[in-house]
Amino acid sequence: MNIANKITVLRIILIPVFMLFMLIDIPYNMEIALVIFLIASLTDKLDGYYARKYNLITDLGKFLDPLADKLLVSGAFLIFIQLGRIQAWIVFIILAREFAVTGLRGIAANKNIVIAASNLGKFKTVIQIITIVMLFLNNYPFSLINIPMDIVFIYLSLFITVASGADYFAKHIKAMEHNV
Repeated sequence: MNIANKITVLRIILIPVFMLFMLIDIPYNMEIALVIFLIASLTDKLDGYYARKYNLITDLGKFLDPLADKLLVSGAFLIFIQLGRIQAWIVFIILAREFAVTGLRGIAANKNIVIAASNLGKFKTVIQIITIVMLFLNNYPFSLINIPMDIVFIYLSLFITVASGADYFAKHIKAMEHNV
């Protein structure tokens, strides 16, 4: 296992740790959880950097990296449902898109078609992470000026998530039908 894949595995290991801190009742639990979440989020850039710079791209990395991203975002959103900061139907749509695109990639892989992450898909992940940070902050400092930025980002995240899912399907369904 190369360094890029080890960094990805570290991200996966950090997920239950930040989730635990979100749920335990100790001083500064959410602040600690946020720091761990941010470290885990930043490892996504770090593992990609190492993989590209040192030509360490592997099939294991191609599998683990998007899985780690999905687990990171899903774990946070699910805990925020429990904490009452996001509605379950929104998280359901976000997770449904993730399952659908993963299924599409699996079908494509069986036909020897690689569906790489699109720029819109990468932007979706960034917006989701910003949304989660906003949820951690419970809209601070925007609550001081009465702007519900957490709500704005929740709906922006929902919109971009649906749009990127539709984009994947629009671009790749026809290519797979022609490759039968």
